[in-house]
Amino acid sequence: MDDEPIGTLNVIPFVDIMLVLLTIVLMTASFIAAGRIPIALPQTAHAETNKQKDKTIELTVGGAIYLDGEQVTKDSLAEKAIDLPPETSFLIRADREIRFQQFIDVTDVLKQLKFTRVAVQTQNAAK
Repeated sequence: MDDEPIGTLNVIPFVDIMLVLLTIVLMTASFIAAGRIPIALPQTAHAETNKQKDKTIELTVGGAIYLDGEQVTKDSLAEKAIDLPPETSFLIRADREIRFQQFIDVTDVLKQLKFTRVAVQTQNAAK
């Protein structure tokens, strides 16, 4: 048997692994720094942009409901929203002191009309 200690260590596999890890880190770091993967979108000569503005629903402490600044009732909100396309997005701005039931009533109307793009506006707490 050969009981001599190993005099050399083969570091080539270790260097290979470290280079692969360095490549992975550098590739993901560029995506993280940019925040998104850069792509070039295709272009057309006659592009129609169907940009639709959010519909805003505001709920006040007194129980009033406003659709784009116009005061409505829960029933008239349903009547006005039924004519809108289903991909319409809604932004709900509710006072923090309103009854929770008022918020649920409005979201229930939107759910019954099959609207899925609904957001609730909030404000960052002061630090």
